[in-house]
Amino acid sequence: MAIKTKLTEMLGIEYPIVQGGMQYVGTAEMASAVSNAGALGIITALTQPTPDALRNEIRRCRTMTNKPFGVNLTFLPAITPPPYEEYTKAIIEEGIKVVETAGNNPGKYIKMFKEAGIIVLHKCTAIRHALSAQRLGVDVISMDGFECAGHPGEDDIGGLILLAKSAKTLSIPYIASGGMGDGRGLAAALALGAEGINMGTRFMCTEESPIHRNVKEAMVKADERSTTLVFRPFRNTSRIFKNSVAREVNNRERNPKVEFEHVRELVAGARGRQVYSTGDPEYGVWTAGQILGLIDDIPTCKELVHRIGADAEAIITQRLNSMVQKQSKL
Repeated sequence: MAIKTKLTEMLGIEYPIVQGGMQYVGTAEMASAVSNAGALGIITALTQPTPDALRNEIRRCRTMTNKPFGVNLTFLPAITPPPYEEYTKAIIEEGIKVVETAGNNPGKYIKMFKEAGIIVLHKCTAIRHALSAQRLGVDVISMDGFECAGHPGEDDIGGLILLAKSAKTLSIPYIASGGMGDGRGLAAALALGAEGINMGTRFMCTEESPIHRNVKEAMVKADERSTTLVFRPFRNTSRIFKNSVAREVNNRERNPKVEFEHVRELVAGARGRQVYSTGDPEYGVWTAGQILGLIDDIPTCKELVHRIGADAEAIITQRLNSMVQKQSKL
């Protein structure tokens, strides 16, 4: 059996599962492993230092899989922004068919992708943002609940409400992101109206994920309380793993006069990247979602994807189906 949704039909994938963009993790190795498992792998564009490096990564990925994969491009505020237009052109010129976008003011780039015939999934943390993206012409919304790793927005609304309201509000398909990592989550997302799920943290903790084994083992040992929120005073909230560095950031942010300069050296991207390469989970800040509470092993991507699909199918066809019974006439 198989779960067929608008997402699987649109993307040409076997399982309604998307691997979200992840800084320093969304490499050709990660994307190809997910795609080969029957889901949609995603290369993270800005993990590559230049647009030309992204071109090479896309070409490298094509040597590892003949199945569909996409590219993530996230637009975030920066003193010196990356050359987004050049990254966009590289994605288009390399013939990518699916793009995941996220962040602020994506309209110009979404238009470029749509004019090139690319399917666009846009990540949102609020219904109002999803409606704006829908007006911009995106094909699928990735609705990101408060449970997610990275940026959950500033409204603190969990996925349960966001997904149910998306079903009432949106006229385009949407998938569930944040807190997704097993068959129960997939079955629940489908019941709430989603066409599939997006997973980031769960794919980090797989055999093929390009991060150090020590970090993966720390994720297995962690639970749903093992994350914290930082950057709230700057209205740029991010959910990260709760290590000693994260706790120090939280301590400094309790100062009512805190400025970003007070935490800059603690949250430097270079330190976070070294966590993944050297395997010291305490060296810097790194993103992780509350799905940590449901991670208890380090499977291959194929084992994970197939297990999620099989568990969701069993829940839908057996447990839920058995609850619907004809009432006897009195």
